[in-house]
Amino acid sequence: MANSDSSTNPSHVHDDDPSRRDVILIGAGAFAAIGGAAALWPLVDQMNPDASTLSLASTDVDLAPIEEGQAITVMWRGKPIFIRHRTAKEVEEAKEVKLDDLVDPLARNANLPDDAPATDANRAAADKEPWLVMIGICTHLGCIPKGQAIGDYKGEFGGWFCPCHGSQYDTSGRIRKGPAPENLYIPPYAFTSDTKIKIG
Repeated sequence: MANSDSSTNPSHVHDDDPSRRDVILIGAGAFAAIGGAAALWPLVDQMNPDASTLSLASTDVDLAPIEEGQAITVMWRGKPIFIRHRTAKEVEEAKEVKLDDLVDPLARNANLPDDAPATDANRAAADKEPWLVMIGICTHLGCIPKGQAIGDYKGEFGGWFCPCHGSQYDTSGRIRKGPAPENLYIPPYAFTSDTKIKIG
C-alpha cells in the first residue's frame, strides 16, 4: 500500500526554499551595495576641495595702507582680486559713462541682483565709492589684465588693459573695447569696519 504521507512526496520537500533564497539574495545585494559604496567613497571624496582651499573661503583685507590712486592684488579661492582706491577723477570719469556706451550693460556684482545695471554705483563699494573690488580675470579668455602696478598701461579708458587680445576696461572695471564680452566680476564682499573688508 502506498504511503500517503505528504512529507515523503518530492513535490513538497522544498516548499519554503523560495523565501529563504529571497532573503539570501537581498542580503547579498545589500552587502554588495555597501561594499561598492565603500570602494567608491575615496574616489568621490578626493573631488572635494582640500583644506587649503577651504581655508581661503573668505579673505580679510586691511585697506588702511592703500593710499588714493593705489591698487593691490590679493588672492581669494585661487583667483586674483583687484582692489583699487580710486581717485576722485577716476570716480567722476566712471560716473559720467552712459549705459548706452557700454558693451555689457550688467553690473556683474555678486552683491546685487543679476539684472542690476552697470552704473558706477552698482560696481563700486556701497557708500564707499572710491573703493573698487573685482575679480582680476579677463572675461574673454581668462588672462590677468594689467593696470594694477604703477607704470602699467591702463588702456584708453584708464582702468585695465588685457595685453593678450586687447580688451580694455574703464575705471569701474567695465569692458569698453576689445573682445571681452562681460565686465570684470565683483566678488561677494562686505566692509567689516571703515578700513577692512571680508571677501567671500
